Amino acid sequence: MKKLDFLKPIFNFFLLGLLITTLSRLILFIGFMPRVTETEQFWLIFPIGLRMDIILLSYMAVLPTVLILLVPFKFLLKISIFIRYFFVLCLFLILFMELATPNFLIQYDTRPNRLFVEYLIYPKEVFSMLLKGFLGIIIVAVMVLSASVYFLLKKSKKWFSVREAVSYGYQLKAVIPVLFLLFFGLRSSLTSVRPINASDAVFSKNQFVNSLALNSLYTVGFAVYSLKNEENGIKMYGRIAKSEALVRVKKYMTAKADDFTNTEIPLLHLQRSTHKRDKPYNLVIFLQESLGAEYVGVLGGLPLTPNLDKLSTEGLLFTNLYATGTRSVRGIEAVTTGFLPTPSRSVVKLGKSQNGFFSLADALKRKGYQTSFVYGGSANFDNMASFFNGNGFDDIIDERDYSKEDYDFKGTWGVSDESLVKKGNALYKSYKGEPFFSLMFSSSNHEPFEFPDNKIELYDREKGTVNNAIKYADYAIGEFFKMAKKEDYYNNTIFIIIADHNTRTWGDDLIPVNKFHIPALIIGPNIEKGITYDKLLSQIDIPPSLLDLIGLDMETPMVGRNIYELNDSEKGRAIMQFHTTNAFRYGDDLIVLQPDKEALQFKVTENDVLIPESNVNTDLVQDAISHVITASESYNNMEYRLPKETVNTDL
Repeated sequence: MKKLDFLKPIFNFFLLGLLITTLSRLILFIGFMPRVTETEQFWLIFPIGLRMDIILLSYMAVLPTVLILLVPFKFLLKISIFIRYFFVLCLFLILFMELATPNFLIQYDTRPNRLFVEYLIYPKEVFSMLLKGFLGIIIVAVMVLSASVYFLLKKSKKWFSVREAVSYGYQLKAVIPVLFLLFFGLRSSLTSVRPINASDAVFSKNQFVNSLALNSLYTVGFAVYSLKNEENGIKMYGRIAKSEALVRVKKYMTAKADDFTNTEIPLLHLQRSTHKRDKPYNLVIFLQESLGAEYVGVLGGLPLTPNLDKLSTEGLLFTNLYATGTRSVRGIEAVTTGFLPTPSRSVVKLGKSQNGFFSLADALKRKGYQTSFVYGGSANFDNMASFFNGNGFDDIIDERDYSKEDYDFKGTWGVSDESLVKKGNALYKSYKGEPFFSLMFSSSNHEPFEFPDNKIELYDREKGTVNNAIKYADYAIGEFFKMAKKEDYYNNTIFIIIADHNTRTWGDDLIPVNKFHIPALIIGPNIEKGITYDKLLSQIDIPPSLLDLIGLDMETPMVGRNIYELNDSEKGRAIMQFHTTNAFRYGDDLIVLQPDKEALQFKVTENDVLIPESNVNTDLVQDAISHVITASESYNNMEYRLPKETVNTDL
């Protein structure tokens, strides 16, 4: 065994790496025990976790292992310091990600993934939020990390230095068995065609517990690696010919066969308004940050929205509407472009959609509308400014456009919602009768939940809570309509209040459907007051319905359904993207698609409880996959657009 001492740095690295990941998994298991133990065979998180940890460590050990095996000893001594600090750096990264995991799990109900990387792009907002909301935990984590790094550096010479001399011939003899073991560790299988990946850690229908079987550096690394294929969702859930996928998608649309107008843009069709007007209405979308149905009193939620509840008697309330995703950019994507959700990032962030991509702003701008985006924070966050600027939004107003006289409170995410609605109202007045479309986006209901004092009666004793922030956001909604009702533009405008997504989306199901339930309320001229729309509906069905309401015939590639053309006997449909899981719901049947896994089917009961079905409707599965493929093809081939034409200013 003495002759194997030259391999000690590798052995020690694996032992320490497994110690960190296993101890972290054990702490997470204890911390979330009530949730974890509800899952059958929950104990599998440990053997599966060990397997995934070995995969990660094997990848990290490739370079130093090859050097130790193939570089002659006298030269190996010269690069020993590199090997030593390489192992320390790897262990630091593993420990850092595991320390970051508990808070991420609390916020997003899964281990760190692509969101973790995306948020690093916006350090100002993110670090400010973390310091205000998690300062104590951050201090503890930094202390643990610092002490651990100090200890590792102190012991690194003993643990990771190459000190035992062996003949070069003996080194070479060890090449085959050691590299075989490393190769086995990388693939974790000798019989599988493809290496084991994150999908192989799925052992239950509880996505939260499944994520505990992974380790966080692996999940982040896998997410970054997957970015290279993110614009193509075709490979993730199954393959269907583009032509067949289009046929399957079109059968769910309200457009008829003779409405389609352009073979080069397969989804482009003419939508005729059932509310046709000589002078179309203005359109204002008031997008609400993180407002789930569970917080809306009139929808049976907490009593946090007295203003929205009161306004519901003045318009059309949607009681069975579901968001397409869990991020603001996904909500923006749905309500401004009607684009289908995919496993890739929202089109707000993708390269091919930064110019010439269909949006309500571009479509209405061609009809002579003034177009704007009004926000209280930084429009550069999540690439919003770039996307809006390239796709029809003339005026982009963000925190830089508020003078000190415009606001009396500014937090991590910008000025308060009250200042936002004042700015929006002033802008809409300035159009002086010219038609306009505007997206106004709130931000106060976002962690760390900052808003001005003395505006609301607090629901929770502690001020900075989601319940109080929602109540303040509702206060701003009320203030906006108080102002708007005094202005001339009010009687010529269709307004919709709609959420981008719910607050923290979590649950034990592969997709927590109840957390996708959101409110929407349309108020405007000729809208019957105090009525509800109770059919199942997706966020992507809202923009085509709004175009109908403002009174315009319009060419559009949107696959969402116009509720004013939807047959009463037709079942409702909703599509939801949750990390890499895609859910397609038709009536009470829910198809769940996971990467490289067989589709599952559930029956959705009252209150969005999921009951597994033993038999899977393969035709419905094909329909679900077709929606992902059609979206991916439309994006990749730049087919989600309007034809090039001159702007029409004759309204």
